[in-house]
Amino acid sequence: MSNMKRCVLSVLFVSLSTAAFGAGIDTKAIKSDMQFFTDASCSRLKTSVKVKDIGRFKSKLLKKASGEMLKDKYDRTYRAASYQAYPSPRELGRVLKLGSGFSRYENITGMYLEAGQNAVFVGDTSGKRLSLLIPEWMRKPPKGYNPWKDRGGWGLHRQQFELKTGLNVIDVKKAGNAYVSYFDDDADKAPKVTVHFLTGKVNGFFDIAKHTNKDWDRLLDNAVSPVLDARGKHIQVAYPVEWFNVYTRSKGVKLINNYDTMLNHHYTLMGLVKYKKLPRNRILARVNFHYYMFRDRDGMAYLGNKGTMRMVADPSVVVVGDPCWGFCHEVGHAMQLRQITWGGMTEVSNNILTLYTCIKMGNASRLKKSRKYAAARKNIINANPKKSYLAVGDVFQRLVPFWQLHLYFSRNGKADFYADVMEKMRLTPDAGRGNDSIKNQFEFVKICCDVGETDLTDFFDKWGFFWVGDLKLKDYRNYEFKITRKMVDDAKSYIAKKKYKKPTTDITLIED
Repeated sequence: MSNMKRCVLSVLFVSLSTAAFGAGIDTKAIKSDMQFFTDASCSRLKTSVKVKDIGRFKSKLLKKASGEMLKDKYDRTYRAASYQAYPSPRELGRVLKLGSGFSRYENITGMYLEAGQNAVFVGDTSGKRLSLLIPEWMRKPPKGYNPWKDRGGWGLHRQQFELKTGLNVIDVKKAGNAYVSYFDDDADKAPKVTVHFLTGKVNGFFDIAKHTNKDWDRLLDNAVSPVLDARGKHIQVAYPVEWFNVYTRSKGVKLINNYDTMLNHHYTLMGLVKYKKLPRNRILARVNFHYYMFRDRDGMAYLGNKGTMRMVADPSVVVVGDPCWGFCHEVGHAMQLRQITWGGMTEVSNNILTLYTCIKMGNASRLKKSRKYAAARKNIINANPKKSYLAVGDVFQRLVPFWQLHLYFSRNGKADFYADVMEKMRLTPDAGRGNDSIKNQFEFVKICCDVGETDLTDFFDKWGFFWVGDLKLKDYRNYEFKITRKMVDDAKSYIAKKKYKKPTTDITLIED
């Protein structure tokens, strides 16, 4: 079996319609009793229904639920709740020019569905598509297999069930936390939809907008699932209760706030705060049992052992040193703007964000600490013959000129330099992709001069942005750039016509 086929098998997809009813749930009785409720979600009784009418119910499940409803004791926080649509990945890509990486499990239900048949009611969907996701958070490699070589891949396996208005009977193969998948290209106008879990156990989830540390500990103590969900304004985490109990007792608020703070710094440098384009979508951080740390289409994944869980579940650890850098780096991949990620920049443009946030969190500059400034000047500016910054193998040396731009302008009255640059790039069509992606480098050069209102020709020339020739490099794929004299002359001519002033200092000598 090829690696591609194995990767495809890493996601288990099951889709059942409301017609696929089984014998485990008395669907005939349930359908008969739906007459007593105000709508298809069966989450509220008609006002005409009284205690004396309970005897008329044919379904034991609905009879029990209606009795609790009449006593005003039915759980409406998790068991019967309404869910909003979130912007689709396509919409995020259109507005923010970002790729995958945001959570596909936004609508946490707080419900834990056990294996077997479960009854789920759905209110009016207005024709919108919804599904129920049950990811296998705690999936481990088969015994005897090297975790790296698991034939099922490293990614999440999940069950997915289509949800239709009315009664849905779903056959859960493996117990797990449930999530409502509801994404739309016009999320703000999409209606809320009520989903009612007639069966299943309440696990709950932590919400920074509503809960305290006391709530956090209560959720841990009452958890029926091995994994607790928690969400902040920008972050969503799904880590084992076991490790939360070790590292995060009475510290849930601090942990989620720390994650949110780091992400907010990313968004600040990206200009999403300044230009009021903060996504409602969250970044997901989850447990895995295959590899120390990685990022895929389902977000960030951290190894479920003592050492790694301490790095991500202890709020005093997650914001310092390698834990801080690791999180910010992987998240940076999800947030790196396509137009500033031409070939050779995959491990550079994300680290502009990483370096900014790590320093904001009180960490020392990695460029300064590892003496990358001197190395970059030696290997790029002073190289003989002249070379492009892209030709040096060390991605941290490639990062130097991009960080120096931030240092110079933030020290000279333009703290929003990158925020403005990235917003302008979002509003500018891609100049090219693949082997033509190098054209975006020249767009970047021009935009930097415009935003900074500064003639940066000498700076970019020293760092080899105006190097001419054929350049082959590997950056998760092979690139063959043909950088022509015309590309360079056109960029220099554009800058010269603006008649901007030169920098007040040699920016290539600036350091943290």
